[in-house]
Amino acid sequence: MPSHPFPLREIARQAGLSEATVDRVMNHRGGVRESTAREVHQAITDLHRQRDQVRLGGRTFMIDIVMQAPERFSTAVRTALEAELPSLHPAVLRSRFHFRETGPVGRLTATLDRIAKKRQSQGVLLKAPDVPEVTAAVARLAEAGIPVVTLVTDLPTSGRIAYVGIDNRAAGATAAYLIGQWLGDRPGHVLTSLSRGFFRNEEEREMGFRGAMRALRPQRTVVEISEGDGLDAATQRELALNALARDPEIRAVYSIGGGNIATLEAFEAAGRECAVFIAHDLDHDNTRLLREGRLSAVLHHDLRQDMRYACRLVMRAHGALPADTAPLPPSAIQVVTPYNMPPGEPLPDASR
Repeated sequence: MPSHPFPLREIARQAGLSEATVDRVMNHRGGVRESTAREVHQAITDLHRQRDQVRLGGRTFMIDIVMQAPERFSTAVRTALEAELPSLHPAVLRSRFHFRETGPVGRLTATLDRIAKKRQSQGVLLKAPDVPEVTAAVARLAEAGIPVVTLVTDLPTSGRIAYVGIDNRAAGATAAYLIGQWLGDRPGHVLTSLSRGFFRNEEEREMGFRGAMRALRPQRTVVEISEGDGLDAATQRELALNALARDPEIRAVYSIGGGNIATLEAFEAAGRECAVFIAHDLDHDNTRLLREGRLSAVLHHDLRQDMRYACRLVMRAHGALPADTAPLPPSAIQVVTPYNMPPGEPLPDASR
């Protein structure tokens, strides 16, 4: 294990483990599961990444970020949160990450229950499916005095203290408007791609999209595929290929849940043109695809602002900030094209 300047107790707190367990891992004494050893290594990595924040004075909050999402989005969230931590000075916010791309709900609720049982966390930022098991786990966190803020997708019937993210119905309606404008009066059906049917944000985006499409372009057929988990895997590619084979009129895509590389590969394999492709989130994959002109536009929102709001909500729940009775507004939806990329991203070559 690489050398580090962190006391044993800091590593144990970051990992959510006992000092004795961390000591066994660091001194190679055995008797520790491989997964536990990985948690210790990850804790040291996270402490290195958050070193500047750890050095600051003030009240300390430990935040757990629990997410079921593709790696590309989880990475974007981690980057956004760590970029915002110093701005919360003089408070010190430390973060632990519990990310998974897919898997049974029981594993996710087990993570939430471990956090509740240890009572070492001052808050949980959560992206999870809207199912009864998760709602019950959030209630147990609330009973343990750990506030939960939902990110990107809401759990409105749970005990969460707030939702941070965009208005997903408005986002879906925006996608319908853009596709309607770009396709115009040309014939063509629209493929919508969801990761899973139990994420509320995806359901709301689809409802907003279908409602606006019926109002704006009622002649267009919407063809839905789902269960690809938003991953660029064979499953997503096969789902898209099957849809294209069944419907030769599909000419546009609204990607609600991701898997965009695999969907584009399906169009290429079928020898079909995708005239308009609207996606969500300016993660590293979508940034590249947009720069290459393979996406028409990305519906994006400021993740750093979202993470700042979420952290402040946790601090407010513990009385570290004054109460604010005004409702939190939804994050602004940004329509990003190849020509208004954020700073640092090169514009495409207009001469090509």
